[in-house]
Amino acid sequence: MRYAHVVQHTHWDREWYFTNEDAIVLSDQVFTEVLDELERNPEANFCLDGQTSVVDEYLEIHPEKLTTIQQLITEKRLFVGPWYAQTDALFVDAESILRNLTIGITDTINKYGDPMKVGYLPDTFGFNAQLPTLLKHADIDNFIFWRGIDFNHTSPSPYFKWKGLGNKSVYAINIPFGYMTGLLTLEAQRDTNTFVEEKLDPSIKFLSEKSGTGPILVPSGIDQKNIVLNIQNVIEKINQSSQYQNVISDYPTFVNEIKKENNLPQYQGELREPVYARVHRSIGSIRSQFKLNNFQLEQTILRRVEPLMVIAKSVGLEISNTLLSRLWKKVLENQAHDSLGGCVSDNVAEDILHRTKEAEEIAEGIENLITKRIADALELDDNQVLVFNTDIAPFKGQKKVHIVSRSKNIHFTNGKRATIIQEKYYPERKNVQRETSTGNEYITEPSYFELDVLVDVEILALGYTVIEFEEVKDKLPEKIYQDEQSISNHKYTLSFIDGEVVLTTESGKKVTDFLRIVDCGNEGDTYDFSPLANEKEAVLNFQNASSEVDEFGQSLIIHGSTDLPLDLDERMKEDGKKQQVDYSLILRLTDEDDIEGKVMIDNQVLSHRMRLQIQADDSTGKSIAQIQNGFVENKFTSVPEDWKEHYVEKPVNLQVLDKSVTVKQHDSHLIFFSDGMKEYERNKDKLYVTLFAATGQLGKADISWRPGRASGDTTKEGHIMMPTPLAQEKGEREFTFALKIEEGLPDYRAIAQTAIKRLTPSISYQKQNLNLFMHRLDNKIWPQENKLSLGKEYSAFRLETELSVSAVYPSYTNPNSFVLRLANPTENEVKLPTEFMQEHKMINAIEEEAERKNIVHPFDYVSYLVEL
Repeated sequence: MRYAHVVQHTHWDREWYFTNEDAIVLSDQVFTEVLDELERNPEANFCLDGQTSVVDEYLEIHPEKLTTIQQLITEKRLFVGPWYAQTDALFVDAESILRNLTIGITDTINKYGDPMKVGYLPDTFGFNAQLPTLLKHADIDNFIFWRGIDFNHTSPSPYFKWKGLGNKSVYAINIPFGYMTGLLTLEAQRDTNTFVEEKLDPSIKFLSEKSGTGPILVPSGIDQKNIVLNIQNVIEKINQSSQYQNVISDYPTFVNEIKKENNLPQYQGELREPVYARVHRSIGSIRSQFKLNNFQLEQTILRRVEPLMVIAKSVGLEISNTLLSRLWKKVLENQAHDSLGGCVSDNVAEDILHRTKEAEEIAEGIENLITKRIADALELDDNQVLVFNTDIAPFKGQKKVHIVSRSKNIHFTNGKRATIIQEKYYPERKNVQRETSTGNEYITEPSYFELDVLVDVEILALGYTVIEFEEVKDKLPEKIYQDEQSISNHKYTLSFIDGEVVLTTESGKKVTDFLRIVDCGNEGDTYDFSPLANEKEAVLNFQNASSEVDEFGQSLIIHGSTDLPLDLDERMKEDGKKQQVDYSLILRLTDEDDIEGKVMIDNQVLSHRMRLQIQADDSTGKSIAQIQNGFVENKFTSVPEDWKEHYVEKPVNLQVLDKSVTVKQHDSHLIFFSDGMKEYERNKDKLYVTLFAATGQLGKADISWRPGRASGDTTKEGHIMMPTPLAQEKGEREFTFALKIEEGLPDYRAIAQTAIKRLTPSISYQKQNLNLFMHRLDNKIWPQENKLSLGKEYSAFRLETELSVSAVYPSYTNPNSFVLRLANPTENEVKLPTEFMQEHKMINAIEEEAERKNIVHPFDYVSYLVEL
């Protein structure tokens, strides 16, 4: 007899077309019913969707239920965790996935009990090829999912071993009919014979045929679904007509059953095939501002806030880890698959943008507090600037420092070169109140400049230094604007010739029409881009160019303007109404080996997609995408003409990247480094990187790339269409990137190091009284009586390694330590420094002690607990 494990659960989108507050209102009834039934019925169990955030929010309105939840978790009848929030698995940093698990598992242990150690993501829109490695680093050896499998190309069975890019694998359990496979509605409970005959048994039969022998998983739940009362009676009734033996089970029990199976097939690669469920392969272009905001927040935390907290802790300045967790939670809440994907109502979009604002405020506040406290302890003068290095290797190069000065006639005494890159002038102010110990007096506040200055500096590893400036006769150098339409450095020449960008390399290679912006209509929705039938992508023209030169480099500034159809209706007319759209492309050359770029677009039209077109000089259609600590090769695959018979959406060649994509050429390779753009396409000899796809509907039916029903609930019975004007992303948009052409074959380690180096932040602080609102909290951070004893140069820690630094952050479990996580993004083993390995404790992502080893396997991680 074949056993089917029926698992009661609720799938809990924290927000979607409804808001998170709406979901909390729903939880008041649904979760309370769950707890009441579990207390009453010892034969029942329930899974709360694998995320602790929804439990936290429920307890805000029902704090009296804490003891009940703790008891039911102890009895292994209520399952929560391991995630803090159900994550997107394609568009987030590897550290976000690890931190989601770390916070979810740690919070569950501290508040509720043992978490469900199941990598449960029942509704996420596809999965990166490194997720097994990330799960294993958090001590999770299994994965339950719905979307992304194709039994012909991934695994022939729904139960298999999924291998990361290296040697780590997890037991993967697919639910091809979704988390609602065994959904027991009231109608199904009343007429179990029909339910069994028409839905349950056919599903089990299909799974049995695909998996061979062994147990079958039947999730029984749906979005915001309440618990089935007296589940044992319902299962008994089902078994009277079912061909199979259905049993009440739970996810951990089923995982243990699968682990007993021999000869499970193995698969390596991403899970993103739209065969049994839509994965929305083009959602990477929707509400692109969410993706850009998320990328910037991740980099702010990983490269600024967390290392600064380690430096602060090492000098005796305590910043609460709970504050850091609060910051991460704001970010993780925005990384739920619907939220980061952008397939949400505008009401929810406003909440996402507000959480982004709150996260930015926490991050800026922590940085402000740390930098000012250290500056106070150093008793800096107003001509001294504190500059930080948040990397574990020494820094030598340029940092941007933000200062105020009475004059631009200044010179940095310990910087070889400096140049003003941005300025703001504040005129003199009269009758300004000054508070003194004897009362108020009124003064004339002098005029001054607020300056961003790029300056040469050397800084010790994971530490700081103090640089000084003095007033001199001559002005600090500034940018010089020119009419020249060509710039050059040791490696490249970039020219604007006859409306085209022309690139010439040091080897003499010439690439004409190197960069363009292209545009087309978008009849899709907030789930998917979809082109208009018979419309070709339009190449937008550039009209003019100029350049600017400073102490450190040159920039080519190219402008263009065109009239585009105002909206979809006008686009489909032969002579439809048009609206002017202005755009600029800025390319910068320095003494580095890459070309830094910026695209600026003033988007004033609706329902269209804009992309950056790059001449790749390779017609194979192949590319190498950098993903979460790894690289995968993608090939252009022709879409079959009869794709609608095999796929639920068009399997388009839109690929996902994390930080870079590489195209091999005849005797060289081109690398595109992305600052938050997540979607690209290779087509013939071009590389296309999506900037944004604007749309005005949450869901639409019958679009060209996704025929049939609308995604989401908008075309279900009783549901209405939902406009999303905010998803049109009107207004000024900015996208930054870099390009590099190297001879020979790609060096993945070098590519990963360049991706990290490009994102090195500039962090500085000047203790001054001319503008107390240059940093928002400055005038509320009062000097402390207990002063720190610090020198004007400091290093908290140093390690030079060929491995990539994934994260440096304060330990969640040991108040006198920090976590250092190193990543090997290559296919070769890397040896660890013996002395360092012996000196520090090796741990996993949740800070459990791990077995010591002297190598880092390909595409793997090692984490250390480093005592301060």
